[in-house]
Amino acid sequence: MTLRCTSDTGFWTIATDRTVVRRAAKIALIVGTVIALINHGDKMVTGQMSGMAWIKCVLTFLVPYSVSTYSSVMAVRDRLQSLGTD
Repeated sequence: MTLRCTSDTGFWTIATDRTVVRRAAKIALIVGTVIALINHGDKMVTGQMSGMAWIKCVLTFLVPYSVSTYSSVMAVRDRLQSLGTD
């Protein structure tokens, strides 16, 4: 990771690091697509998507992005604490 930080580095500093954002975006793209297709695929194929359905579809991508980001931040913090970098 290119981020230089200590065990007390803030959540948002780690969460907005380029490597964390890239990883979360890749995961969100894959997992979000699968979830969107499961939930809305039939309406997409038949062209019956309403405006609200499209909004929900877009929001579907935020869940895996958020989970991945949170997990990465916690992993980085744990790793820094185990290395004792203060």
